[in-house]
Amino acid sequence: MADAAYSRLVEGEEIIIGAEETSNNSNGGYITKKSERPKEPWKGEYAKSILYAGLDAIVTCFSLISSISASRISSVDVLVLGFANLVADGISMGFGDFMSSSSEKDVAAKEQAVTEWDVANHSGPEELVELLRRYQALGMDVNDATTVVNIFAKYNNILVHEKMMAHGMLQPDEAEKPWKNGLVTFAAFLVFGSAPLLSFIILIPFTNNDSVKFVGACILSALALALLGAAKAKIAGQNYAFSVAVTLFNGAIAAAAAYALGWALKNIAGLEN
Repeated sequence: MADAAYSRLVEGEEIIIGAEETSNNSNGGYITKKSERPKEPWKGEYAKSILYAGLDAIVTCFSLISSISASRISSVDVLVLGFANLVADGISMGFGDFMSSSSEKDVAAKEQAVTEWDVANHSGPEELVELLRRYQALGMDVNDATTVVNIFAKYNNILVHEKMMAHGMLQPDEAEKPWKNGLVTFAAFLVFGSAPLLSFIILIPFTNNDSVKFVGACILSALALALLGAAKAKIAGQNYAFSVAVTLFNGAIAAAAAYALGWALKNIAGLEN
């Protein structure tokens, strides 16, 4: 049945297939009904930039504080090195996100231009056969797939969209501003990365004990990581407790590794000065 449809498409004929003819994969397009509707994810425009930058900032900054604290360096050094590293990494992360978003948009625009030219100059039965096979692979009945392809063949803009989708590409979003992604990433990095350092500022009037300040940094970092974990669960529609636990575990492993390295360099390698 499908082979006959392909051959008739290649010959340039519009295919009208009787309803009694069915595909071998006729059940593939059905979705099993579920009693409970899954949680819908939050579709925040800059959610990815905020989460990625925030998590990286907290883990990076707290790991730096852990390694410095293990080396018994003063809290003043912690603040200087911490904020210097925070700003430098924030600029790097923001610029990196800007470059990544710009490149992705440019590639999509170039792919769209190439696809538009192909559709305008080389659109033929082979293109329609490709779409027909794609829809059947997705589980669509051959009758329905053929009907859809015959309709789409009348509209070049739809063919461009479908061809790009078939190659795993989305058409560029003209409303997207890469510089905004970079700015959001930079701001999120500074805000969340400041959490571990706040302890060394807030506790200045109350204590000069660097160990107490480090414990405070641990608590603030844990709270910030828990907040990010909850935000991730909200966005992805995941279990809150599991998401928070995974995020805290990630931060704890990174901080423990940094603390152990700092302690080892001071006490084993003898790097005291």
